[in-house]
Amino acid sequence: MTGRRWDMGASRRVGRVFARRSGGTAVPEVPEFDLVGSGKLDGALVDWAYYRDGRRDTHDGDYVDALQRARRGEGYVWIGLFEPNEHQLAVIGRQFGLHALALEDATEAHQRPKLERYGETLFAVLKTVRYVPHDDLTATSEVVESGEVMVFCGPGFVITVRHGDHGELTGLRQELEKEPKRLAAGPGAVLHAIADHVVDSYLEVAAAVQADIDQIEIEMFSPRGWRNIDRVYQLKREVLELKRAVAPLTGPMRALATLRHPMITDETRDYFRDVDDHLLRVKEQVVSFDELLSSILQAGLAQVQVSENEDMRRISAWVAIIAVPTLIAGVYGMNFDNMPILTTRYGYYVVLGGMLVACTVLYRLFRKNNWL
Repeated sequence: MTGRRWDMGASRRVGRVFARRSGGTAVPEVPEFDLVGSGKLDGALVDWAYYRDGRRDTHDGDYVDALQRARRGEGYVWIGLFEPNEHQLAVIGRQFGLHALALEDATEAHQRPKLERYGETLFAVLKTVRYVPHDDLTATSEVVESGEVMVFCGPGFVITVRHGDHGELTGLRQELEKEPKRLAAGPGAVLHAIADHVVDSYLEVAAAVQADIDQIEIEMFSPRGWRNIDRVYQLKREVLELKRAVAPLTGPMRALATLRHPMITDETRDYFRDVDDHLLRVKEQVVSFDELLSSILQAGLAQVQVSENEDMRRISAWVAIIAVPTLIAGVYGMNFDNMPILTTRYGYYVVLGGMLVACTVLYRLFRKNNWL
């Protein structure tokens, strides 16, 4: 990513952290000497930039200085953070005036997609997803990996907090910097670009998952395809992971497409409506994946039952065939004196022939009825 990057090994002055109560929630307090700039964000700060008239301003100073300029109406600051700790978010919260509840949500990953408004500041949580390539789908394959991007959008600033090893916004920032007109629209335009980027990734992942579903469907309906039922179940679990990212976002995205807010211009709202349309499309696609996999799973279970019934019929047929010579041999094994053909010269061969004929008749009968 272009722009300033901060030395990860730089020395850090860490002050004592106290706790205060705000609305029943414990929030870290940061001493004033900690509020000195980006040095306290070493290890979490990915990039920051000050934008004026849609262009990156390379003035000297840190983002605290740039924030003061932005609060005078001269552009805005965009800060990107990666998995910051509680203390680092407390620093950011004090510097930018962020709500304690939003900071608490940003500290913990695994949040549900949502949009909240705290005065003039918008706080959005977006689930990011990534398709995990694999040579062969197994019962333990990870197909969809999820993460989160949280966005604080307020007067003069945009703060992105990323959780997860994917969903980087480096390329997005570089693309936006090539379009000064979009950046000039303010923090709301950055929020739109992030939402559009996330939803586009949903479409890419959905297309890759569609290929996996097509493959498993072909294999499932092949001979003895029910043996792949564990793979179907695993793929269904991964689709549910994608569904948990996509479905809850429809409400927040619809709100952004209709919300009257100082950060969202009329033109930006139009762009949010386009993102909302794409999101609805991928949501319908993911829901259809879930339903299709449920049908394939039910078909696989039915195949298991059919296979078990066929095996039982086959076993029963062979038991019936074997029972005939067993019965005859058992009767003649009693060695009574007055038994038919017991003392005749060819009685032994006659009995063996009778066994063979009876077994042959039963075998052909069972074959005719598809039991063998």
